[in-house]
Amino acid sequence: MIKATTIDEVKKNVREWKKQGLTIGLVPTMGYLHEGHASLIKRARGECDKVIVSDFVNPIQFGPKEDLATYPRDFEADCKLCEGLGTDLIFHPEPSEMYLDGFHSYVGVDTLSTELCGKSRPIHFNGVCTVVSKLFNITEADKAYFGQKDAQQLAIVKRMVRDLNFNIEIVGCPIIREESGLAKSSRNTYLTEEERKKALVLHKALTVGEEMVRSGEKDANAVKKAVTDIIESEPLARVDYVEIVDWNELQKVDKIDGPILTAVAVYFGDKVRLIDNFIVEEAVK
Repeated sequence: MIKATTIDEVKKNVREWKKQGLTIGLVPTMGYLHEGHASLIKRARGECDKVIVSDFVNPIQFGPKEDLATYPRDFEADCKLCEGLGTDLIFHPEPSEMYLDGFHSYVGVDTLSTELCGKSRPIHFNGVCTVVSKLFNITEADKAYFGQKDAQQLAIVKRMVRDLNFNIEIVGCPIIREESGLAKSSRNTYLTEEERKKALVLHKALTVGEEMVRSGEKDANAVKKAVTDIIESEPLARVDYVEIVDWNELQKVDKIDGPILTAVAVYFGDKVRLIDNFIVEEAVK
């Protein structure tokens, strides 16, 4: 497995692969890899000739009071996991490699970034779109793999690719959960043992909400209330948002009559913010 730290090194390998007519799959990550990331790498390995994993904690998607400095990192463990899964190249640049002095160019997607996490993290998705655009250009990947846990990110990247005519296919992959039901996340490492147990209320609440929708409930506010009530029954949980939005535009809906995303963001303790969701892509009659 190639360990690349510079853009030129990635491009050099990509040129050779392209000359051979090989397809490239990209798995963009911020490192501290877990089973969720592993599932994306496995999918890419099964569909592409070459697999690139980016391992980069992207500073421009963090707000001034967010956890950039303390975000978990373990590059050695990441390399071990990637190599074991057959990754061909891991790209681990410094921020100065990705953002040269005088960097002023950003990419954003309006409308889809105004709700859900966009409300409490106003610069986040511009940072995501910018770094993802750079990675697409650097790697010239044929496919890029994103997890459904970050559903708003997935929807925004898909729209950006469509609107800006990127020559790449975006592949959304299912949420990977711990045996308990808790969605896999690098930020789960912040949780105390007690908080981890209490965080299971998210999956419990969303399961009830999804059962309501798939059973034919059309009142989005009724589903939202049921999900919210279950989460708020846990004293350690502090709701940032519980929302039901149209899956295409990510705008709030009152009536469920098409594809919808039900998404939650909840704090446990002072700083740990977890997200989870379910998607129903076809209207239930």
